[in-house]
Amino acid sequence: MQVAIPEIENRSRQALVAHGAAEWQAAEVARAVARAEQTGNIICGLYYLESYCTQLVSGRVSGTVEPRVTEPRPGTVVADAGLGFAQPAFTRALPVAVNAARKNGIASLAIGHSHTCTSLGFFTEQIAAQGLIGIGFTNASAIVAGPGGKTPVIGTNPFAVTIPGADAPLMHADFSTAAVALGKITMAKAASQTIPLGWAVDKDGTPTTDPEAALGGSLASAAGYKGWALGLLVEVLAAGLTGSVNSLDVKGLKLPDGTPHDLGQFYILIDPEASGGALEDRFARVAEAIRQDPDVRIPGTQRRELEIVDVPDALWQAVLKLAAS
Repeated sequence: MQVAIPEIENRSRQALVAHGAAEWQAAEVARAVARAEQTGNIICGLYYLESYCTQLVSGRVSGTVEPRVTEPRPGTVVADAGLGFAQPAFTRALPVAVNAARKNGIASLAIGHSHTCTSLGFFTEQIAAQGLIGIGFTNASAIVAGPGGKTPVIGTNPFAVTIPGADAPLMHADFSTAAVALGKITMAKAASQTIPLGWAVDKDGTPTTDPEAALGGSLASAAGYKGWALGLLVEVLAAGLTGSVNSLDVKGLKLPDGTPHDLGQFYILIDPEASGGALEDRFARVAEAIRQDPDVRIPGTQRRELEIVDVPDALWQAVLKLAAS
């Protein structure tokens, strides 16, 4: 079924409000859902809506808490999400963090005690829209084992960066430090499909193409030890610098009830003008060289933004049911 992006946002907001979220918090989360669908990031879009609603009812996430934003030191902004959604906390904190970055040249924004933020790039692109380089990190429930191991220690622990340009971002990248996002494993299982070798290992540490065995085992790190090291860095920043919990202490993100996620997101905001202002010129030099190879692209520069998207009929009917509850 083809559905317009504004309709996705509106129905998502209605569903969240119907299950206990306050209007403005619901609007922020719905905006993120719609943006994920608009950019083709479907595992962070409508597929998450049912779990949001279920967890609002069970109390695993608060949809009414007011985030608390403080600035304990110059260039350091802290937002306590109060075990609510990440999106409202970011919205409250962003103007403070942007002002700090412009004043100091660089600033950090630590969001603690939040629900999963799903698409991390949704946030870094908002930083870049203010003319600042946005870099973000977040952790998730433990599902990734180290190279050669079988015990899940860290989450998919994504990293995102958006570099601003005059008319559009010069670069936008948002990726898991695991070999694949967990959502692709669950979608493969739902579709009775196999997964590529190298994505995951089973409970004994043996590489597998069976998504069910992968879900009972561990995901692999992207690029072996390199991805493992980056995932550990993300863990330190997202948990250690926000006061939130480790990946080891977070139950499955979509489980209907249980303890709140209590996750963290850590952002770095950089003003390119503060240290010389040569960003666009230097990036243009690199982009010119990249164009010599027609099959090579700069991440994010060819991303399509759709106004109407295809939504599986069963999923859309579920959304309508949630909105009417």
